[in-house]
Amino acid sequence: MPEFTPDLPAALSAARVQRMPAGGMQTDTLAAEVPVALVFNGISHAVMLATPRDLEAFALGFALSEGILDTVDQCFGLEVLPVQLDGCAALEVQLDIAAPCFARLKAQRRSLAGRTGCGVCGLDSLQALDLVPPPLRPQPWVQAMDTDTVLRAVQAMVPLQLLNATCGSLHAAAWATPDGEVTLLMEDVGRHNALDKLLGALARTGQIRQPGWVLMSSRASHELVRKCVRLQVPLLATISAPTDLAVAMAQRAGLQLWGLCRAPHAVRYTP
Repeated sequence: MPEFTPDLPAALSAARVQRMPAGGMQTDTLAAEVPVALVFNGISHAVMLATPRDLEAFALGFALSEGILDTVDQCFGLEVLPVQLDGCAALEVQLDIAAPCFARLKAQRRSLAGRTGCGVCGLDSLQALDLVPPPLRPQPWVQAMDTDTVLRAVQAMVPLQLLNATCGSLHAAAWATPDGEVTLLMEDVGRHNALDKLLGALARTGQIRQPGWVLMSSRASHELVRKCVRLQVPLLATISAPTDLAVAMAQRAGLQLWGLCRAPHAVRYTP
């Protein structure tokens, strides 16, 4: 797959703000939030609001975690292009995908209006929710996961959140080994986007086939569980609590779900 790095908008921007109650003016740093259109074989499928960084990984991770692609090899080309939208910066990620995948996409096509807090944006029927993902293959190392290992990864994740340390408004998704070593971290204004960036990067390098698990700085929702299950990630841990639907989906799929991972405690919700 070709590499392409366009002249993207900056991931961070500066703004003049007034600190209260003192009232003094100073420069603050904000996270960039840019419309990103995901275009498959010339057809725009989704528009998400995202941090303009690691967009190749984002698009590939979205395609895999949403079931548009089954494997990385089904993406023949990927290009990020800047566009103008009513005078504002916007981006298109154009993917050239295999004909069977495109035919399936057209058959299932729905209109998505992406938001940083989106859940089931644009779904046109309850049947499209996909609440029963296929079961995961059991992996012995998952059953041995303990609180100390999970919290060790949480501690290691914090200093790697470089963008968030500057602006304070980005989610993180990290990949950890079975012994709790964090080997990759992605950041974005949207938690779904951060996870897609991570999954896409892992898929491109083949790391997704190695033993490992996902750690996120957000709550656990059913969409995050579904995305992990689709790529055969057997364990998801989050800083905040999960929703009841996330727990139910994880239980059905056989995904080990941890939440409220804040030292000195963590909660294992499933199994």
